[in-house]
Amino acid sequence: MLLKTVFFYSLFIGCLNAPGQAQTTDKNNSRRDQQHIADVDRRGDEVMGFSHGLTGHHFHLLTNGGSIEVEADRPGDDSSKAAIRKHLEMIAEMFGRGDFSLPMFIHDTVPPGVEVMKRLKAKISYVAENTAQGAEVRITTKDPEALAAIHQFLRFQIKDHRTGDATRVETRS
Repeated sequence: MLLKTVFFYSLFIGCLNAPGQAQTTDKNNSRRDQQHIADVDRRGDEVMGFSHGLTGHHFHLLTNGGSIEVEADRPGDDSSKAAIRKHLEMIAEMFGRGDFSLPMFIHDTVPPGVEVMKRLKAKISYVAENTAQGAEVRITTKDPEALAAIHQFLRFQIKDHRTGDATRVETRS
């Protein structure tokens, strides 16, 4: 009887502590997530030459690849527009050479799809184009393996930059 009482008492105390432990874990994860977000934005601002706070990033998965769009939030922000255009032109050139060092630095990891995109760089096209508020990089391929890698890469960007963009493939190309 004593053994049963000790067992149930231990179980009861364990249940009382469990919610507090879950809250502590949630708080630690939340702090870690907030720090990661701040670090991604800080490193991004450092290498891109424009502020996340003054611009918007968007990533689109397309049937033949995808796009990376960055635009100034305010129509008259010519400084951000110029910095965006310069950065995305550089990104198109770097990615075309298989150089993904900037996104690896910004995100502090190798984004999914990067290794395949490097290996298949000759089968992928990266073209920077100006938009009214900034620029975009169009990423295209006819290779199914490269296409899957591009989509992995863009889904990661959507998540890590918290854009809220669709992670499904859009029918436009």
